[in-house]
Amino acid sequence: MKARVGDRILPDGEQRRAGVIIGLQHADGSPPYVVKWLSDGHIALVFPGPYTKVVRGAPANGAVVPASTPT
Repeated sequence: MKARVGDRILPDGEQRRAGVIIGLQHADGSPPYVVKWLSDGHIALVFPGPYTKVVRGAPANGAVVPASTPT
């Protein structure tokens, strides 16, 4: 699974649980992802499961920058 900043993530393919990828841990777009959930604005580090879908979206600034590694 590969993603970019600005893509939407749908756990278990459910649109009502959608989030936006706001950060990457790896420059190649592999998981985990920093996600802002659309339902409540919560931000979390997400390790997607086998049924998660990524829907392409365009980032506002066009840049893909790896997120800093948590310490």
